[in-house]
Amino acid sequence: MPQASTNPPSEEPTVEVRVGRIGRAHGIRGELTVEPLTDEPDRRFATDTRLREEGARREFTVTGSRWHSGRLLIRLAEAADRNAAEALRGVLLVADVPTDQPPAADDEFWDRDLVGLQVRRHDGTPAGRITRVQHGPQDLLEIRTDTGATRLVPFVEPLVVEIDPAAGFCRLADVDGLLEDLDE
Repeated sequence: MPQASTNPPSEEPTVEVRVGRIGRAHGIRGELTVEPLTDEPDRRFATDTRLREEGARREFTVTGSRWHSGRLLIRLAEAADRNAAEALRGVLLVADVPTDQPPAADDEFWDRDLVGLQVRRHDGTPAGRITRVQHGPQDLLEIRTDTGATRLVPFVEPLVVEIDPAAGFCRLADVDGLLEDLDE
């Protein structure tokens, strides 16, 4: 997979994105385990990427990353040995991502591109707006319907059949009870 830096030029508008939480040190040379909090760990932890500690001024430069036994291991220029690596345990890492940077895959979307989209029923009639994306084992779109109710719709292709952020809408499949209670 190609490695790219997430360092945007300073004049480009950016958004702060959580990318990972530092875990325990690995080995004696300062390698760190990281719990990725991004769908693009290879992109966000590429060599020469600049990261920051969330809520603090500390900055870090990734000098290398690799996968080992299903875990992401990274090296930071600022953690040259095991003691320095252990001192970073629990740190939340953020990256400044250009607001116009597309996700790595064509069928992926940033939360910020989905929140606010008009939700349309299968026939194109407006039904509400996406207010939030909930992440977990199954990503869910939180939708505020035109009646004021909140509904959760699994963010899967069979249910969310069209997404057009440029046009400002997403269209749902023709499934009974998706946006309304069946006993209404």
